[in-house]
This record gives sequence, structure tokens and C-alpha cells, in this order.
Amino acid sequence: MEKTVKELFKLLKSNGLKISTAESCTGGLFTKLITDLPGSSAVLDCSVVTYANEAKVKLLGVSEESIKKYGVVSEAVACEMARGAARLMDADIGVGITGIAGPDGGTSEKPVGLVWTAVFYRGEVRPFELRLHGTRDEIRQKTCQCVFENIIKVISKKT
Repeated sequence: MEKTVKELFKLLKSNGLKISTAESCTGGLFTKLITDLPGSSAVLDCSVVTYANEAKVKLLGVSEESIKKYGVVSEAVACEMARGAARLMDADIGVGITGIAGPDGGTSEKPVGLVWTAVFYRGEVRPFELRLHGTRDEIRQKTCQCVFENIIKVISKKT
């Protein structure tokens, strides 16, 4: 994963882009992996761990109606989290991550390993659904890896 994080860092820095994140199931791991790199302040604006629904609503502007209608682990909520993260600091890129890392909390409709992420960039938001397997830690690690890859894809298509 370190290679992918470094690739994203270089892409952000070379394009003069700043990123802000809103994490739930990853609990700050995504941001930790970025801040492990020296000079990360050149690319990271802000990170919030909005584990509680109320935090998503108050800090990020996630609609209570979206949470009620679709559930907190949903495409709609991930997209609103990404927009809200970007808006917090007027960042170029906003990332939203919400999911069920387990080992409990899953249902037949939304099993452990279901993660919705979204990347907001240049006025557009791109959602990604992940269906992951493994331990809680493995799901969190795999989520971060996928999000790093997805941000690279989104930026590369638009730069």
C-alpha cells in the first residue's frame, strides 16, 4: 500500500491539489497513511472521523433524510460526506468513507465488508462500492488501498 500512497502524494503535490477526508469505518487510518509521509502538509487540508451519524450531519452537512432513507452505509451518504469534507476547507478533493468493518453490524442486505466511498473533485462526485472480506483490520486496510487507487483514477482522468 505504501507505493500507492506515495503515488497519490506525488500526484497531488505535482498538481498543487489539497485533499480533505471524512472517515467513518476506517477511523482515521486513511489519513494516518497520508501523514506517515514527510511533507504531507503540502497535500492534506483536513481530516475528520465522523463515526456518529450526528457528526456526519453537523460537521459535514449530510442530510438526515439520506441517512433515514438509504442508511448510513450508502452511496448517498458517502457522496455527501465527500462533498462536506471538501467544503470544510474548500479543498480540491473531498473523500467520504462509510462502511461496516465488522465483525458485527452486518445484515443480509448490508453485510460486513460493505463499504461505500466517494471522491469529490472539480465539482463532481464519484461513488465506489466495495465488497470486502477479512478481519476488521483487513477490511479497513483494503478500504484505504482501494480509496487511494480510486483517487488516482479520478484525478488522472481529469488532469
